[in-house]
Amino acid sequence: MAYQYLDGGTPAAERDRRVAAFQAGEGHLFLISLKAGGFGLNLTAADYVIIADPWWNPAAEDQAAGRAHRIGQHRPVTVYRLVTQGTLEEKIIALHHEKRALAEGVLTDGGEGATLPSSDELLSLMREAHMPKS
Repeated sequence: MAYQYLDGGTPAAERDRRVAAFQAGEGHLFLISLKAGGFGLNLTAADYVIIADPWWNPAAEDQAAGRAHRIGQHRPVTVYRLVTQGTLEEKIIALHHEKRALAEGVLTDGGEGATLPSSDELLSLMREAHMPKS
């Protein structure tokens, strides 16, 4: 299967060439590191986005998925998030929900009563992710 690829080490000129090639139909798949793909890309040739490496900040995922949701996109875009059961990924997704709820609280009620997770809560999250399941 023909595909395009870029990560944080891809030089700018090569990055531009690969994006243009994908947009022109050269490849049915574009593999992009989440952080490398979250800045300055227009990928309206994509109609599916698969996030395989959850990021701590849900906005980074939103921004990466948004690369396909641009002016010029004429098809529906479907976003899939792959999460492996019993891994740290589950904890990251739970943290996403908490961050989104916190942001919503700040936007709707000025943040009254909203709190950020403490260092102890973050450490507990990490410990839980590494505990064997019985």
